Amino acid sequence: MVLVVQKYGGTSVGSVERIQTVAQRLLKTVKAGNSLVVVVSAMGKTTDGLVKLAHEISANPSRREMDMLLSTGEQVSIALLAMALQEIGQPAISLTGAQVGIVTEAQYSRARIFNIHTERISRHINEGKVVVVAGFQGISSLTELEITTLGRGGSDTSAVALAASLGADRCEIYTDVPGILTADPRLVPDAQLMDEITCDEMLELASLGAKVLHPRAVEIARNYGMPLVVLSSWTDDPGTKVISPTPQPRSLEGLEIARCVDAVEFDTDQAKVAMLRVPDHPGVAAQLFGEIAGQNLDVDLIIQSIHEGNTNDIAFSVSKGILKRAEAVAEAIAPAFRSPQNPRADEAEVLVEPNIAKIAIAGAGMIGHPGIAAQMFTTLANAGINILMISTSEVKVSCVIDAADCNRAIAVLCDQFNITSSPARLPNVETLHATSLQSNPVRGVALDQNQARLAIRYVPDRPGMAARIFSILAEQAISVDMIIQSQRCRVIDGIPTRDIAFTVAQAEAENAQKILQEAAPILGYGEVLLDADIAKVSIVGAGMIGQPGVAARMFAALSQHQINIQMITTSEIKISCVVNKEQGVTALQAIHQAFGLAGNQQVEVPA
Repeated sequence: MVLVVQKYGGTSVGSVERIQTVAQRLLKTVKAGNSLVVVVSAMGKTTDGLVKLAHEISANPSRREMDMLLSTGEQVSIALLAMALQEIGQPAISLTGAQVGIVTEAQYSRARIFNIHTERISRHINEGKVVVVAGFQGISSLTELEITTLGRGGSDTSAVALAASLGADRCEIYTDVPGILTADPRLVPDAQLMDEITCDEMLELASLGAKVLHPRAVEIARNYGMPLVVLSSWTDDPGTKVISPTPQPRSLEGLEIARCVDAVEFDTDQAKVAMLRVPDHPGVAAQLFGEIAGQNLDVDLIIQSIHEGNTNDIAFSVSKGILKRAEAVAEAIAPAFRSPQNPRADEAEVLVEPNIAKIAIAGAGMIGHPGIAAQMFTTLANAGINILMISTSEVKVSCVIDAADCNRAIAVLCDQFNITSSPARLPNVETLHATSLQSNPVRGVALDQNQARLAIRYVPDRPGMAARIFSILAEQAISVDMIIQSQRCRVIDGIPTRDIAFTVAQAEAENAQKILQEAAPILGYGEVLLDADIAKVSIVGAGMIGQPGVAARMFAALSQHQINIQMITTSEIKISCVVNKEQGVTALQAIHQAFGLAGNQQVEVPA
């Protein structure tokens, strides 16, 4: 008999009528010959109401008591759903996270799952019951029985973790949209439904603000090879399959806590081209990368840091075989970026570094672990290896270093993260599968308007500075998203310096600024600037690999709407741009249209 785990969100069980509708869907699933475990969120806005009550009592309520309070929301919905099933003749039992045996770390409000004791739930399944489980919660240990909650998206995480622990045949996530769409249908009404998407693409989209699936749930599916499907609670449409690569064998102990990094990757066939002091206005990146695409040159990393005065720096990496052509394009276009009234040699200056290598750590487990990037930077610093460029994504942190340091970097990172192999970057099965799905290299577009940017001016350019900065933030559990190190070097009191800019969640931005300002006299950098008026717009697609012109098309779409790009960072399957917040939605819509992602039907999201 097939074992299926299904998850229903708060909207799906938001009323008695909707609970009864879900019960009928579950009965249909059972009658089709399936054993069934159901994970349910709290009804509708129940959690918001409980939070409001808590803050009417206390301005700063205890996190332990908040977990005790918030966990009651799911208890209501699981009991009602079990009753609804029993009422239509289907045996069912509701279980809390504690009764199921979901054991987490002792972290209130954001706990991660250690393991799940499945004996009781398996017994009820064998008795022919539908087991209805409270999502979003667990206990700190089987002796202390402290109730913990998993944080935002916790029900998704509970469902996929249960599916992996039970060895289920598949996990189905039911939501208020028909599956994974090319963009948020609330912002892009003609967003198109995808039939399939890879886990790596879904991790990027989920972490960029797409709210259909939580990144932690996708991480577990990827790590354990769990077939995952996202479907609508309101229709019988087939939804979207999230394709996992064949996983390496791994223990279910330490389910969310185990190894964060799966591989150390490197690429020595890299060279860097940097264009310094280009005008900071719309269209510059579009013009530069449009010319590069016109020569059919494929670019790997692209980095644009924060502006200084009225100019900015853009750097990119290419394979060594096309370095001369890429340099020629940059040199040919540089005069167009110089002031016609008073052209100076140092304006739009082109610098080339032919002897570099890219070293990266990769693994879905990096999500939600603030210290992983800092750990990488510290390891390189301790080996005396300076970082020339940084690029981050949800599943990878990449650093450009001097080619002479590559072998040493591989050795120390493999030792630090307990990795026994260090493959050069090769196309993997998942990437090839995604490329074959459709000719469009971009699968989805995402907008994140909940970030703020911090910029640290004049950071001494020596090994260990990035490590110390991001270790300070990691110690305070502050997660960093985009990290960009400027290419321009300014000498202050005889010390070469560069700027470092990064983004964090808006809720953590002021605290991060305060922490870094306090550390400035010790670490010797300049002022720490905060800008909360930003938005990050991104394109994601495994098919971008090896296809020149994708970045140019994205930048051109922004330029056509006079949207200035403030920062750029890339990975193999993602390009992200920071723009002004008020232009975020326009940027999303423009890019979605530029890549022809619109569908024929508009998706309506139920209230």
